[in-house]
Amino acid sequence: MVTDERAIRELVRKVVLRTVGAVDSAPGRVERDTRLVTQQDVESVPPGQELRTGGEAIVTPLARQAALERRVSIVSGDQPATPGPAGDTGRTVALAADHGGFEMKESLAGHLRERGFQVVDCGTHGREAVDYPDYALAAARLVARGRARAAIVVDGAGIGSCMAANKVPGIRAAMCYDEATAVNSREHNDANVLTLGAGLIGGALAKRIVDTWLDTPHAGGRHARRVDKIMDIERRYLRERA
Repeated sequence: MVTDERAIRELVRKVVLRTVGAVDSAPGRVERDTRLVTQQDVESVPPGQELRTGGEAIVTPLARQAALERRVSIVSGDQPATPGPAGDTGRTVALAADHGGFEMKESLAGHLRERGFQVVDCGTHGREAVDYPDYALAAARLVARGRARAAIVVDGAGIGSCMAANKVPGIRAAMCYDEATAVNSREHNDANVLTLGAGLIGGALAKRIVDTWLDTPHAGGRHARRVDKIMDIERRYLRERA
């Protein structure tokens, strides 16, 4: 029975290579253009940088999780880099909404810019009916890829967008409806995506929630241990898929 973690990873790597029909010609190399991108490959890249792969590269779930944790962007060699702000993202906020949250999004965009934040507007850009999961995903993905410090997503109730954003690995989305929940989601849970319900709260309250949420630091300590346990649930499921 194999118990060494490195041996297990190597076994999984060889199984995947055999499954896709690639040849393991040498350590870290695969014949043809097909290549398996592993956790070790990602960890060899400095945090915040890009890892370019071949057009047929296969990225393991553990590699994707490591990329999220190290803010490494995995980019196919035949595709352009992921769009979005580069460099210091400490003042960059992704903003998105469906048709029900469009007007509140527009108001929040101006408010955030007045506060000195760089806003990446992920849409929607009008009142025509759209599907909120598409916009929640667009904003959450920028956070997960290290292109934004945080994201704010607005729909009618804030619930559906929260569910959608939380499907993105590395995301901790929280629906907040007052300043107390905004403080708790940051201080205790280190939330990196905020969702709001335009049909539940007014514009003035939304701005106060956003300000409170952005200005509240994570408390660390026992809360950090619990956040680690939340993220470990995600890592466990990713390992099972590897």
